[in-house]
Order: sequence, then C-alpha cells, then structure tokens
Amino acid sequence: MTIRVLPNNLINQIAAGEVIERPASVIKELVENALDAGASSVEITLNDGGKGLIAVKDNGKGMEKDELPLSLERHATSKLPDNDLFHINFLGFRGEALPSIASVSQMNITSRTCNSENAWKIEAKGGEISSLKPASANKGTVIEVRDLFYCTPARLKFLRSAASETAQCADIINRIALANPQVSFYMYDNKKKRIALNVVSENMEEARLQRIGDILGSDFKDNSVLINANRDGVSIKGYVSLPTYSKANTLSQYLFVNNRPVRDKLLLGALKAAYQGVLELGRYPVCVLFFELNPEYVDVNVHPTKAEVRFFNADAVRGLLISAVRDALARGSMQTAKITNWDKILDNDNPLSNKNTSLNTMRERVWTFGNTAPALRRYAPPRHLPDMENTFSVKAEEITESPSDVKETGFLGQAKAQFHNTYIISQTDDGIIIVDQHAAHERIVMEKFKQNLQSKQQPPSQLLLIPEVIDLSLKEKTSLLENEENLASLGLIVEEFGQTAVIVREIPALIAGCNVKELICSLAEQISEWGKDFALEDKINHFCATLACHGSVRAGRSLNLAEMNKLLRDMEKTPYSGQCNHGRPTYVELKLKDVDKLFHR
Repeated sequence: MTIRVLPNNLINQIAAGEVIERPASVIKELVENALDAGASSVEITLNDGGKGLIAVKDNGKGMEKDELPLSLERHATSKLPDNDLFHINFLGFRGEALPSIASVSQMNITSRTCNSENAWKIEAKGGEISSLKPASANKGTVIEVRDLFYCTPARLKFLRSAASETAQCADIINRIALANPQVSFYMYDNKKKRIALNVVSENMEEARLQRIGDILGSDFKDNSVLINANRDGVSIKGYVSLPTYSKANTLSQYLFVNNRPVRDKLLLGALKAAYQGVLELGRYPVCVLFFELNPEYVDVNVHPTKAEVRFFNADAVRGLLISAVRDALARGSMQTAKITNWDKILDNDNPLSNKNTSLNTMRERVWTFGNTAPALRRYAPPRHLPDMENTFSVKAEEITESPSDVKETGFLGQAKAQFHNTYIISQTDDGIIIVDQHAAHERIVMEKFKQNLQSKQQPPSQLLLIPEVIDLSLKEKTSLLENEENLASLGLIVEEFGQTAVIVREIPALIAGCNVKELICSLAEQISEWGKDFALEDKINHFCATLACHGSVRAGRSLNLAEMNKLLRDMEKTPYSGQCNHGRPTYVELKLKDVDKLFHR
C-alpha cells in the first residue's frame, strides 16, 4: 500500500475527534477564544442541546478582514508571539479548534474590530470555506455552529439527549465562569435563559466570592473553609468543604491552574489523600481551588483539550495541596455540616397545609424538647422524669451546677441527658446539641493514637490478665506476625501461638475493654490485603481508625453525666471532632430559634 498525504478536510476531521467530543467541547473552545480576545461579556445560545445550534457572541477585540480566513487554517494562532511553548499566557494556543469545528459542522464567523467601518463574515461547511462577505455587527465576534457532526454521523450517535447535553454545556460554562469573575456570562437554551452571571464588583476577590456563591449556592459557602497557601512559587487559594458536606461524585470539584479549568489526576489524587480518615467511604469533597505558578513550570500542552497539565515539580504541588487542605480542615475541625434549612421545610403561611405532613411527624419526634424549650437559654437542671427513663431509655440526672462548672463549658455546652444509651443531649446558650457518643469517642481515640505515633512515643499498653488466643487463617496469621514491630509501636503485643493461632498479651490502654478478637481479626484482614511489610506511615489512618472503632464507647452503653461532659470537653480539644473516622457527623446542633419555628413561636 502506497504512503500518501491525507487531504486537509480529513486531517481536520481526525483532529476534531480529539478536540471536539460533544457540544460542550465546542463551547469550551469558543468561550476560551472570546476570553483571550479580552471579552467582558459572553453570550451563548443553544438549540436542541447544541446539536442544532451553538452561537457564541462576545464583545472582544474582534478580527480583521484578512484574519478570518487564517483563523480556519490548522495551527494558525495569534497566541504564541514568541513561539515559546513554555511561556503560555492564553487559554488557547494550538490553532486547532476553529478548523476542527468547521470540518464537522456548518459554521459562520462574523467579526468586527473597533477600527473597522463594518464587520466581515466567512462561512464553512464540512471544511469547505466560502469567500468573505461584508456584514453588519457590533465590535466583537459572533460564531454560529449548526448541525454539529452532520458529516460524521457515527459521532452524532454517541451524543446523549438534548437535556443531558445542555447540562454538560452549563457545567463547562460554570467552570470557566468561576475562573473569570470579571466577565459576565449568559446562556440561553431553546430561547430560555439558563445562566445569568453578572459582574458585581471590580475587586477580584469580592467578585470571585460572589461568583462562587452564584454557582455553588449558599450551602457550600456555609459548609466550607478558606484555603490560602503559598510555597516554593506555588500559590493555592479557594475553598474546600467540611468532611460532612460531600457529594457522591467528583463533579463538584473545580480545579484551576493559572485560571485554566483542569481535571488533573495528580490534583484529584492529592485532594483525596488530604481527606483520608475524615471522609465517608464513597463520598467526595466539594472544592473551588485556584493554583497560580510560573507558566514555565507547568506544561499545558499535554492533551489537545488542555484539560490535563504536567507540573515541573509535581511532588511540591501535591505536598502543598495536601498540607493546605489538612490545615484548613483542622481550623474547621470542630464544625459539622449545617443542618437542613428550616425555612425550606416550614410553611409559615399555612402551617396546617397537607404539605406539612413530614413536619408534623418531626414535631412529634421533638415533642419531648417542647416542654423544656423556654429554659434552653439558661443552664437549669432538667426535671427528673423516671417514667421516661424506664419507657423511652432517656437518662437524666439531678445535678447542681456551680459557677465554675458553667465557666468550663465550651461550645458544645453542658450534658443534660442520654437517650437510647446512644446519644447525648447537651444544652448551650442558644440551643441544644445531639452527640453520637460512639462516633465522637472514635475520633478522640484515633487522634490520640496519631498524636502518639507522630511524636514517636509508644502509647501506654495494658497487660491482659488472661491473654487472648485467636485462630486465624495461615495467610492472615503470617501477614500479622510479619508486622509484629508495627503492631508493638501501637501498644499491641501479638505473638505466635501454635500453627494457625496468635496470642494477644497487651493492648493499647486507650482501647481497654474492647473486643480483642474482633479487633485482631479485622487488623489481620487489612494487613493481609496490604501485603508484606506495609509502610505504617502510609496506612496510619486506616490502622488507627480500626483500633479506634473497636475501642471506642459503644452505642448502647450507659453513661453518667460526668462521663458525658468529659466526652464533650475532649471533643472540644480534639482536631476533626466534628466528624468521625468515616466522615459522618459526630453531632448536630439545633438552635432555639429553629425549635421555636417548629412550634410557630
């Protein structure tokens, strides 16, 4: 077979397969071109999810008459003035987008500069370019893309429904808009306005905060912490969610490198590592993070879509991200996610409407708080309710508080009762707090383990009066004993006992009273999965979490008021105490005003 050069229209269609995947890809390329042209307003119009029409209108600097035909030539660009791929200051630079789009659609470009008397228009149909025509238009550029993939029907079959494609388009616009709060963005779909993001401030920080709120909503703002870190020429700014505010996928993770939206595996992996030990399995944090560094130290020419980047010093970027996120989470570690917005639940105008069926059920559930609600603002001892103790498993003791007791009370208040031997009710100045005793103690124990290990101190151990003999499979036993020294560093002394058993002689004092057999079996399974000679520092969160889970105060255990208050005070001193080792909340706060709303006070 003879080697031959492919025709230009086929070359462009091949390139389009890499650059143009769906309507959202077209919007990304065209909107980025608009931003590179200095636009302060971008308007996007869709029809049939972008399959019928995609129109992008901007008020940028526009193109001269002789530049229009060049814009449709492959690798023709104005964005590499020095021919330097290591110093890229524009979103686009490859010169592939417009010819690729033109090769698989019917495209019109109308553009006018501020110095031109009139606009000029050029048309392309399946890669075939027409001659220039004069047109009427304001300063800027309008690009219309019709019948996307009409000449490549195989690609057309892979597109989803119009609603799904519209959602993809909205997502990419929101991502670009987050990085460019100084630009207004509008999107219309089938003549309906879907996005309207206006510029509210000339101050970049204020505009960015407003844009984040407009796109991610007030819930994220209320349940996030600030990131502001700088090291070795790399800057990270933005917000990350509390561990108790998470999503079922990574679609709400917005990452930007030098204002370029990216989906980089290195950054996503570092973000996952930063939340290790505080986030529930199968859940993902929400974040908006902006990375700034010298363009010479990041390669954006990795993939035609420019969604992936390569850092010159990847380890430094990864390390900074992990430490910055962990520091931020530590600052907000006493917080748990805000509870439901009561204004959305309560129908204050019509309290007896049928819509409030669930609300009435909620009122019944909190009825036991109703009789004491007026006293919630002061520390008064609860009434003795012997019938409730016996019938509903609520434990409340008569106590007399001294001024010093009240002074020592932290933000979690004073314990007042325990119900179902699982939850602690405490009272604060302006509300009540419900604490999951097992989840809270689990976090306390885990952080103590981690603190001992980081300080190179072996935790105190407790000698078992009767050593525990535990049968394991040969594989599990071998894996466990191969890491005998790692176990000993945690205060867990395990020795060989027969062919398939081990004997446990000491356990960490922090988990005294735990079910030793369950603990050893669980650890053996984990270590067997990790393999021989696992690095303890790499598995520290898993290891400590397992020890803490088996050694913490169990649900169903009765506590007296002194024990409950001790738990609350320990929580106030412990990092990440707002969530357990699995990422679930350890407590929920209910303000008195929220209780008042339930009773329409």
